[in-house]
Amino acid sequence: MLVLKKMKKVAVQRTAYVVFLITFGASNQFNNHMKRILTWMLAFAVVAGASAKTKAVKTQPQLAFDPTIGETRTLTMPDGQMVNYTAYEGMFFVTNVEDSTYQTINVYVPDGATQQTPILLRTYVGGYMAAPTQQPKAGDATGRALREGYVVAIPGSRGRNSTVVATKTDKKAGIKRGQTIYTGRAPAAILDLKAAIRYLRQFDDVMLGDAEKIITDGTSAGGAMSSLMGATGNNPAYEPLLRAMGAAQQRDDVFASVCYCPIIDLDHADMAYEWLYNGTDSRQQGDAAVLAVSNELKAQFPAYLASLNLHTPDGTLLTADNYLDYIKRELIRAAQIAKNAGADIPDSLGFTFSKEDMGGMPPINGGVRQGGGQMPPMMQRGGPGGGKPGDYIIDLDMPTYLNYVVSTQPLKTAPAFDTQGVAGGRASGENDEFGNKSGSKVNFTDYSAAKTGSVVSDDIRENVRLLNPMNFIGDGVTDVAPHWYIRHGARDRDTSFPVPINLALKLQNAGKDVNFLLAWNRPHSGDYALDELFDWINTIVTGK
Repeated sequence: MLVLKKMKKVAVQRTAYVVFLITFGASNQFNNHMKRILTWMLAFAVVAGASAKTKAVKTQPQLAFDPTIGETRTLTMPDGQMVNYTAYEGMFFVTNVEDSTYQTINVYVPDGATQQTPILLRTYVGGYMAAPTQQPKAGDATGRALREGYVVAIPGSRGRNSTVVATKTDKKAGIKRGQTIYTGRAPAAILDLKAAIRYLRQFDDVMLGDAEKIITDGTSAGGAMSSLMGATGNNPAYEPLLRAMGAAQQRDDVFASVCYCPIIDLDHADMAYEWLYNGTDSRQQGDAAVLAVSNELKAQFPAYLASLNLHTPDGTLLTADNYLDYIKRELIRAAQIAKNAGADIPDSLGFTFSKEDMGGMPPINGGVRQGGGQMPPMMQRGGPGGGKPGDYIIDLDMPTYLNYVVSTQPLKTAPAFDTQGVAGGRASGENDEFGNKSGSKVNFTDYSAAKTGSVVSDDIRENVRLLNPMNFIGDGVTDVAPHWYIRHGARDRDTSFPVPINLALKLQNAGKDVNFLLAWNRPHSGDYALDELFDWINTIVTGK
């Protein structure tokens, strides 16, 4: 900062001196050649001053929002509709900026918005990597939100691959001047997103949109971030970290969270993955070392599941003995919804269909909205009602179905996430995520650490805890979002089905409103079925 101030002072002094020379020279009829030299010197001095000023602002910004400086724009939707909005871009959401490339937020206000308009906060985090701010896209939830009349906020956030160059030596941290620093290792991303929420609350009175109606949205690791924003509101563990960043002293709880295929519960995701996929042909006929790891991890999952004390909506306690049947029910529900909407569900995937005439026609389009609540009795296995032979799915052979899922995309290795050094595995993105500012890659589970002869440090263990929403739901001190929309593809193998199911059930058991579906035939993806999503959003924000 001192160097920048000196640069700025020198630039100003040079500017004043050159202005004096030009003025004096002009009055004494300096020759044109001298005037051109002096003019070039003036331009150089002004540019130097502007450059110094810009760097100074990026290094030590203030939290600010000016409602008068927005830029009017238009977004053309896929159907040709034009949506007019005002863009406010590049606002810093912390004062102690470590990485000016990412620690800003963009806000987009559609025509007609008021102080009561809900805000969709979309994160573009993927693979736990850095996410710069972006502009609304006609084809995803941001464009659709603008068309629906919602304010859209798109914050940037640091990630496991974001770096800066150290400007000074920090012996305590083991960092030397000129060294590349990794700025976004855990829990940096969620801290940035929490700071962005606090920024929206800080300027709620002058910015159109209602910061008490923030709806977060993200996919994959972004789905994890969305779930964390929803599950960790105002938890005191994050507070000292946010203060050190210069985040606004505001609340950071949100109204609702939209989570597509969230990659969460990383400290238990390996065991859940092997518990589900251990019996597939891919695992059983694969590498012997990988299968041995798979067997060991599979054996750990029942105890973890029992520790969660999860109950299904009908009150049944979930155990390793009945869990696979519950997953089967969820898959049948998803496939039945799709079948009622006209999808072809082949029996080669393991499904069994009704064979007898049930006395009547099925309801048009199933008589149920995709993802909405339980199926009516006539659509449930063994329930009464009408229908033709083949109308209803009554069973699913899970080994056949899981082999189908694996056939659409190969399984991850075992372990699926904490892979470094285990059964010959290379470091995963998650091993990066829990590394340090020097760029280390580390094991973050006790199982994998033991396999590699290391120990999970207290610092790493705490960062893993801060990145797992399961740790905060129902803890009595956290303000968890009241509304949740969770989707995971019925053929998405990037994490196992138990991971999003456990999240949904823990939220439901805590009394939250949860709309969950293993969306039929969906791979690892997000922001789909936007009609359905925004029907749900409109319902929760209006209460109708």
